[in-house]
Amino acid sequence: MSPNVFPAPETVKTTAYTDQKPGTSGLRKPTKVFLESENYTENFIQAIIAAIPGGDDRKGKSLVVGGDGRFYGRQAVDIIIKIAVANGVTNLVIGQSTILSTPALSNLIRKRDPSCLGGIILTASHNPGGPDGDFGIKFNCPNGGPAPDAVTNQIFSISKALTEYRICKELPAIDLDKIGVTEFEVASIGNVRVEIIDSVEDYVNMMKEIFDFGLLKEFLDSFPVVINAMSGVTGPYVQRIFREDLCSCNPQSTFLNTEPLPDFGGHHPDPNLTYAADLVKILKENPELYQFGAAYDGDGDRNMLLGAGGFFVTPSDSLAVLAANLTTIPYFVKTGVKGLARSMPTSAAVDRVGKKLGLNVYEVPTGWKYFGNLMDAGKLSLCGEESFGTGSDHIREKDGIWASLAFLSVLANKKIGVKELMESHWKEFGRNYFLRLDYENVDGEKANKMITDLENKLKTTKPEILTEEIFNAAKGSGAAVVPEKYKIAFTDNFEYTDPVDASVAKGQGLRLVFDNGCGRLVWRLSGTGSSGATVRVYLEKFDGENVVGEALDSLKDFVEISLKLTNLHEVLNVTGPTVIT
Repeated sequence: MSPNVFPAPETVKTTAYTDQKPGTSGLRKPTKVFLESENYTENFIQAIIAAIPGGDDRKGKSLVVGGDGRFYGRQAVDIIIKIAVANGVTNLVIGQSTILSTPALSNLIRKRDPSCLGGIILTASHNPGGPDGDFGIKFNCPNGGPAPDAVTNQIFSISKALTEYRICKELPAIDLDKIGVTEFEVASIGNVRVEIIDSVEDYVNMMKEIFDFGLLKEFLDSFPVVINAMSGVTGPYVQRIFREDLCSCNPQSTFLNTEPLPDFGGHHPDPNLTYAADLVKILKENPELYQFGAAYDGDGDRNMLLGAGGFFVTPSDSLAVLAANLTTIPYFVKTGVKGLARSMPTSAAVDRVGKKLGLNVYEVPTGWKYFGNLMDAGKLSLCGEESFGTGSDHIREKDGIWASLAFLSVLANKKIGVKELMESHWKEFGRNYFLRLDYENVDGEKANKMITDLENKLKTTKPEILTEEIFNAAKGSGAAVVPEKYKIAFTDNFEYTDPVDASVAKGQGLRLVFDNGCGRLVWRLSGTGSSGATVRVYLEKFDGENVVGEALDSLKDFVEISLKLTNLHEVLNVTGPTVIT
């Protein structure tokens, strides 16, 4: 064999695992599972490659690979290269130092279509990292979006029956930190090309095509901001976009945690008021200085937005504000606005905007893949989830940095601050007060029983009896006439039929919806954890008059109703939620 030709792939016998079912966004497990379970990573990568739609003809097509920089990522990239090549993938595109934000990876896939098989991103999103944290592997399809149910089900089916995987154990060393191309030949496979690319450049260029950077730079020259990358993947993107470009003439702007760390500095990379407390503290302590704050999660697809003094903008409200002001963004002036969408738990604030603008508003299950179908069919331009995810049809993922640039574009266009913008919006559309209560890492068996018991109760109790019960829970006594805000319109377990392909998603969350659009309660189990269970409770109440109150005050009675109906604290043996947003 020529010294320039590397040995043909080997077949390695393995034992299948039964727990490799991808959740809402890929496979997430404690890092130790990947480290200590023999062939655990190899099996799942083999299952992904085998399940790639149209993957039989892989020669000459690209596979994009990257991650959020968390612990074990480099080892996993090495395994992906060796297994992908062994299965006939001859062109790999990898982010420098294995870094690629989820939105950036989606963009790269779409730029290389139709010669791209998709991408593998190594992330557990907003979950903690490190050897004692979590790791995850996610497959994105050639449209740039998360794999739909049909593909994830196929991956799971293959993983459960796997008896062997193919791997090229001997390949040239690839310097993952150096931009450049390595080409070599593998016996029985042929020529292989591995390209290490600038992780940030393509994404920055895309943002400059979407937004008016000149307007933003002029505005931010006198509008100090605080941006928190939370030691996740967005650090290099924040440096390039904000520090070096948009805020280069404003030395008062501050940038936190911009170096990606394998364990996210020991912190939880989830951009909410609890885990991004350092950002909140700076804004609250310097209300006259900093006018805007943003934080992003581990892989860069989620965002939290704040105003001066720590004024919190719920993701539901930021989605509605963007929907009402899309013409401030050049991209939408050029492409037009095709429709709006939100995940079911997200508040109906955007629905009110859609109604006024004459746009369709779609309500889908939690999971970005459901938005992708609508986008590919030309039905959707802007969408969001209450779980701090907002995005548009520029890619097929939610996009944290895009969301903050979009919100800043509205502020720059109107030349006002965050609180002023929000209060103006509420006065026009009314306010959907919204809270999410997260009960994290609770006993899974107890959580499932609680949800099952609640579903049975909602199914079997007559609406008029349930109405009286929740009114008593809120007020402590009955009344001859129950106020409208406590009258129940319906209860159900949300079910979605996709208007594009007619696929059906069932059991997406329990809903108790009040009459006349007064509000609702939603309960569901999260699909993004790696261990235990997370129960999420969503509370929403519409008010067309008192729009500047506190959400906790407005929704106090709904909290009592939820606790009364579920006995949540007693069943789960908790004293309160882990996180309130």
